[in-house]
Order: sequence, then C-alpha cells, then structure tokens
Amino acid sequence: MSNENENNENIKSCIILCGGKSSRMGRDKGSMIIQDKPMIKHILSTLNHQINEAIIVLNDEKRIENYSKFINPKDYTYKITFVEDKIKDKGPMPGIMTGLSYVTSNYALVLPCDSPYVSQKYVKTIFKEIDVNYQAIVPFHDSNMKLKTSEPLHSIYSKNIIPTIEELINTDVLHIKGLIEKIDTKFVLIDNKKIEKKEFRNLNRPSDI
Repeated sequence: MSNENENNENIKSCIILCGGKSSRMGRDKGSMIIQDKPMIKHILSTLNHQINEAIIVLNDEKRIENYSKFINPKDYTYKITFVEDKIKDKGPMPGIMTGLSYVTSNYALVLPCDSPYVSQKYVKTIFKEIDVNYQAIVPFHDSNMKLKTSEPLHSIYSKNIIPTIEELINTDVLHIKGLIEKIDTKFVLIDNKKIEKKEFRNLNRPSDI
C-alpha cells in the first residue's frame, strides 16, 4: 500500500449538502437561526475534533458568498471548503457526487444542512463502521425493510462510486436508495443504543422548529 493511500485512510472527511431549494421551509435552511445561530453551524461545531475536512456543497456562487460571511473557518478544527454543485436542481445525489470529487480521503460522511441534532457520538460511531469491502455505510431503522427505512443522507460513501452516480444521473435515476441498491452497502441498525433515532431528526418545515 502506498504512503498516499495510508494517509488518505487517516483523513476523515464530511460532505454537508446545502444545495436544496428549501421549498417546504420557504427559505434557505442552512442559514436559518436555530438556538441563536445558523442551523449549519450546529453541525459544524459538532464536527470539531472529529474530522479533518468538510466540503460544503451549495447550489450557486451567491449562496457560497452568503455562507462565507457567517462561517469563519478559524472557529473549527478542520479545513472547510465551499464548492458549487456541479449539477443543479437534481436533488442530493449530484451534491454527493460533487462533494466526493473534492474530498482527499477514500470515504466521506454525508450530512444534510438541516439536521442540527447529529451528535459527536454518532460521527465517531459511523466512522468506526467503515469497511474497505463496502462502498457505503448506511444506517437503517427496521431489519425487515433495510433499504426502505435507511437514512442515506446520514451515511458514508466511498469516492469510487462517482462513476456509478454519473451513470444513474445520466439515466435520470436520482433517488439515492437507487444508488444504495447498485453498490456494495453495509447496513448498520439504528438501535437507540449505539445509534439513536433522534440523530436523524431534520427540519423541513416551519412547524418543525
């Protein structure tokens, strides 16, 4: 194994998806103030001392400029990179592809910007589940319906799935569970012990706040 691969394995990366239209919320979710600070900053603070780099995927230069104003990289223990989604308005799968193209590690944890309740315990736990025999590490709720009850936007993906994502997008298959079906996926049970259900609560509508 090369030194480069060894170094990559020691890097922990996270992709934060902020490219959605936020149509149900009615405004940009990541910048919404929740408990005195923008929603995304709750996630960024949780990631302190847990990762080496975060790729924040946004859907245009204007939003990148806006986020750059209230996110100070000096507040965090890891490198932050803002990138523009390569394919707009096609859901989160192109955002995952964009983020994976920028990470320096072999795997990356994907999180949505509207999940401020993710804990450091979850981040540590899911990274420990990485297995080089799998291309994705995906938590799920029900053993009888693993795929249907999975949480693909709180999962870890290998950089080597980029060609598979491109193939799916080109055939207009945009559902992430369709991606999970095509790759080698390790499912991890959300058991309320090692992984708690509350980690996956997200804020989609004003009534959720």
